[in-house]
Amino acid sequence: MYTLDIDTERPYRVLIGTLLLEQCGEIVREASGGSRALIVTDTNVGALYAAPVRRSLEEAGYETSVHVFEAGEEHKRAETYLAILEDAARHEMTRGDVIVALGGGVVGDVAGFAAATYMRGCHFVQVPTSLLAMVDSSVGGKTAIDLACGKNLVGAFWQPDVVIADVGCLATLEPDQFIDGCGEVVKHAVIADEELFCELEKTPLTRELLLADLSRVAYLIARNIDIKRAVVSADEREAGVRKLLNFGHSIGHAVEACSDFRLGHGACVAIGMVAMATACVRTGLCEPSVRDRIRALAAAHGLPTSCDFTADELYAAALHDKKRSGDAIDLVLPEGIGTCRIANVPLLEFKQLIALGIETEGSVEA
Repeated sequence: MYTLDIDTERPYRVLIGTLLLEQCGEIVREASGGSRALIVTDTNVGALYAAPVRRSLEEAGYETSVHVFEAGEEHKRAETYLAILEDAARHEMTRGDVIVALGGGVVGDVAGFAAATYMRGCHFVQVPTSLLAMVDSSVGGKTAIDLACGKNLVGAFWQPDVVIADVGCLATLEPDQFIDGCGEVVKHAVIADEELFCELEKTPLTRELLLADLSRVAYLIARNIDIKRAVVSADEREAGVRKLLNFGHSIGHAVEACSDFRLGHGACVAIGMVAMATACVRTGLCEPSVRDRIRALAAAHGLPTSCDFTADELYAAALHDKKRSGDAIDLVLPEGIGTCRIANVPLLEFKQLIALGIETEGSVEA
């Protein structure tokens, strides 16, 4: 098992290993205390893992209830959030009790926002079951719900008491779900770890690797969390360096919106990374080899590297990005593998970058 400590205003520990669901109760008891627990999960994950987690929590002395909502990004909305709060109140939870998010990024985001606001804040535990949630969304304390105008526009920073990542859960993911998580894996390597990028070029993180070498997958997940730990510890509330974690996201979120969320988050981030790298090549901000390696590594993980939406469609969707401030937006620009910088770019220039990023090789000089 790997153990990583996150140094934030409210420090906490991330556990990465196997057979952790069965130990969930004692881990939560030590980290959170309290007498009641509300497991928040979705219809996909609840059928698989709610029972063993509930049993473990009850064995640790918690009076436990389970709240299940329909799976999918389209349900990361106010209605779901309010239903969780009503369930917490019916369960007579206090601010000393704990909400346990059992699932992927959507579950963690909406359950975390409920925990951040129930009685002005109660205990919160992340039990991520998807690769995307393990390497990214479960760590860092970002919680949110979506509005009709865009993703994550209502939320709060609320760090968990502990993150319990049972790598064995990945075996039940659909192949496309596993692939989707690799988008954030590639992103972490691009922004901060050239050595990890090279390792992934030699041996991509694939479902075949999961089945053949679970310990190697656990190691790669720990490496990714370690990258995020360094960034989050330096900038908990995203005032500066933490914005590096948004590489590929401004265009990626626009792709998500334009696809009506049919494309997964990691897949859209991969498209966004390649588009931004392509735009940087065409404006002389990085070498073509940087773009080529990012695109090749994304493809090696089964991720898409382009989309059929127009620059105008993507720009219109991106205007609702929360990283926008007035007539400018913060973008992450790749300079090399393992090195990126943050730039505050006027919106019109951003629109031009989108166009440069998604144009085909034949239509614009590469």
